[in-house]
Amino acid sequence: MPADKITSLTLSHVVLPLDTPVSDAKVLTGRQKPLTETVLLFVEVTTEQGHEGMGFSYSKRAGGPAQYAHLKEIAEVAVGQDPSDIAKIYESLMWAGASVGRSGVATQAVAALDVALYDLKARRADLPLAKLLGAHRDSCRVYNTSGGFLQASVEEIKEKATASLAAGIGGIKIKVGQPDWAEDLRRVEAIREHLGETPLMVDANQQWDRARARRMCRELEQFDLVWIEEPLDAWDAVGHADLSRTFDTPIATGEMLTSVPEHMALVDAGYRGIVQPDAPRIGGITPFLKFATLAAHAGLALAPHYAMEIHLHLAAAYPTEPWVEHFEWLNPLFEERIDIRDGRMWVPERPGLGFTLSDQMRRLTVETAKFSA
Repeated sequence: MPADKITSLTLSHVVLPLDTPVSDAKVLTGRQKPLTETVLLFVEVTTEQGHEGMGFSYSKRAGGPAQYAHLKEIAEVAVGQDPSDIAKIYESLMWAGASVGRSGVATQAVAALDVALYDLKARRADLPLAKLLGAHRDSCRVYNTSGGFLQASVEEIKEKATASLAAGIGGIKIKVGQPDWAEDLRRVEAIREHLGETPLMVDANQQWDRARARRMCRELEQFDLVWIEEPLDAWDAVGHADLSRTFDTPIATGEMLTSVPEHMALVDAGYRGIVQPDAPRIGGITPFLKFATLAAHAGLALAPHYAMEIHLHLAAAYPTEPWVEHFEWLNPLFEERIDIRDGRMWVPERPGLGFTLSDQMRRLTVETAKFSA
């Protein structure tokens, strides 16, 4: 088959309002405002031979316009290149934006295009992305987070958890980390009692210092949790590693990190917990797979953060049994829905990521930029 080449790229800056503002511990400690919207960067790729791909990255509270602006500035270097040369294109984009580094907004912007190229490659092969990568399974364990935020009362969380389980979801995560640590414990105890033996996770969203984290991890041992997420600042690799070696309940972290080296700091510190890389944040599927290989070599469990439309495929290709996080927030942007049943999320049989953009996504688009050969 003759080499193909990218003939057009379309970038879309999308603002998706949430139905209800949500608060995690960062809001209750005064560090952030309630979350009211998700801002996304979509990339659509078309090639000379007529193949297409779609990818996205996102931001919460800040950074969305910066992602769009950065990719808009450098995207043209991908036009004319062979879409199969994903690693080469990735490197060319990194060099095009080298003055702003290889983490943070820079990599998150490139992520949308990188995901689109993997989607295109799998669509061209007429395979789900998980199958193209080499799947270990056709479904993954799934847990819900969207029903467990701190603005909700315990009774509201119970109702949402019951509804999630009835919809086929297998686990429930709730937020902790508020200033009143005793209230955290009361909420966890109430939800554990409500759920019985259903898998339960908690997420402190980085709001404890090392001393408080050790005390809280000790108190939380009694609840048989699947994990305790982000007990410390996301960049405290040594602190997370220490907690992961001290307590029986696994520690989970990594969602905020935006490069492979930032994730590897956990491994180098002797971390023994669960890693939670986020493909749109780490810079796309290319760096996600690089870190996933290193994490698997280190014997670490995987539970990717958010963006289930992407992470279901990547989790299905991980050697050990992962968890995938269920958020319904992005559903309005896509025509299709993911099959969830029996506590598991099932990989779509459709090629690529398995999603097409909805009319509502077009209506929510604030700005577009197009590049063509």
